[in-house]
Amino acid sequence: MHALEVKNLFKSFGDINAVKDVSFNVPEGAVFGLIGRNGAGKTTTIRMILNIYLPDKGEVIFRGNKVDSAFKDQVGYLPEERGLYKKMKVLDTIKFFAELKGKSGKEINKRANEYLERFELSDRKDSKIEDLSKGNQQKIQFISTLIHDPDFIILDEPFAGLDPINTELLKDIILENSKKGKVVIFSTHLMDFAEKMCDHIAMINNGELILSGSLKEIKTRFAQKNVSLNYEGDLSFLNGNPIIEKISDFGNTTGIRVKEADQIQKLLKLLIDNSINVKKFDANDISLHDIFVELAGSDL
Repeated sequence: MHALEVKNLFKSFGDINAVKDVSFNVPEGAVFGLIGRNGAGKTTTIRMILNIYLPDKGEVIFRGNKVDSAFKDQVGYLPEERGLYKKMKVLDTIKFFAELKGKSGKEINKRANEYLERFELSDRKDSKIEDLSKGNQQKIQFISTLIHDPDFIILDEPFAGLDPINTELLKDIILENSKKGKVVIFSTHLMDFAEKMCDHIAMINNGELILSGSLKEIKTRFAQKNVSLNYEGDLSFLNGNPIIEKISDFGNTTGIRVKEADQIQKLLKLLIDNSINVKKFDANDISLHDIFVELAGSDL
């Protein structure tokens, strides 16, 4: 069963077509990635899902019912453009956001203090928001998004501005919520995060959906002629080789696509014959970054 069905969404602002006939389904219990470059139409799509923007055409169905203003109370939403009241104290801010969703009392206070302890901010609960670093303000915004224990969580660029340790903590909390059966959608232009965390994706480019579905199935489909290679040596001998379709060099890892699937073993033999020290050779493996470049490369 699908938790969310996005059907044929269109949205224009004047002469700009921000979203053009976007449709995808989000399964129950999924960690779903809405991915694409900045300005691709991800945030506009999210705002239509939340009924903040009314679509010019199309509709959004949540568990069998068309979304309306009441849907917002079932959602925890972290917007891309963060908004906290700078003069409010940290704990008061978190409790205020809970009250906006109709939640208050001892349980909210307990949950707020547990989150603050987990984010190592217990000693700042009486500080004003304006006295926190941007990274700590981001953490308070994230806590405020989850404080009412929503069943549906939408996070727009959640990792922006966070250091690696707090990024890891955010990732753990997102996955914990998914394991509890909550639906998580996060939008990002960072393909590596989406690849590590998501089981389903929708890829948007220039306002249009260019790919959607199970990430595992998508990678299998695109990886049939691809090799992920980690090596030492000089690969220049592969340039112009008739079996090679494309080489994508990412420094530590290189993606190589052969023209036919049965040429992968020939590629391995070529590497060995040319004294390449092969550290890792993953046949039929491709990164989400490579897939995106392949589909949207002409627009990059």
